[in-house]
Amino acid sequence: MKLIVGLGNPGRQYEGTRHNVGYAVVGELARRLGAGPPKARFQAELVQSQIGDQNVLLLCPLTYMNRSGLSVQAAKDYYKIADQDLLVVCDDINLPLAKLRFRARGSSGGQKGLEDIIQRLGTQEFCRLRIGVGAPPEGWEWADYVLSKFRPEERDQIEQAVVKAAGAVETWVREGIEVCMNQYNC
Repeated sequence: MKLIVGLGNPGRQYEGTRHNVGYAVVGELARRLGAGPPKARFQAELVQSQIGDQNVLLLCPLTYMNRSGLSVQAAKDYYKIADQDLLVVCDDINLPLAKLRFRARGSSGGQKGLEDIIQRLGTQEFCRLRIGVGAPPEGWEWADYVLSKFRPEERDQIEQAVVKAAGAVETWVREGIEVCMNQYNC
């Protein structure tokens, strides 16, 4: 079984923000898979589905970004998910808008949701897919920037990136992290 986590913040006021691209990718994936409505479990919205013959769990923590690890740890422990079978999808201000980057392991790179997951799991040995949301403009605090909505001229690019990322997650499930790093990290 694979656990796919989309990071974001719950609530209407955060819909369409840079910090919620992880939620958007998991939502697109659920739509593609024809998954039913999510269930409330592990302080998250959880959907069970399949990609090919592989069982997958789609998880969107409702704990707010900075406490994402609570939800991820609870689901991972309950379903006995191995570290290499966990994929976290999140935003990254250090990548250009709409750029995808897979990693098999590593630091949080300053992403607070990843940071909390690493701290609670006690390991950096899990996969992640980062989606570039661009750097804050001069004079902006990064926290305000990630909570801002995409500008109209950015929306098409980020919507295409979300669709591409959902396909990339399917590739990860079917073919693994090495294939994804070779195919999408260009």
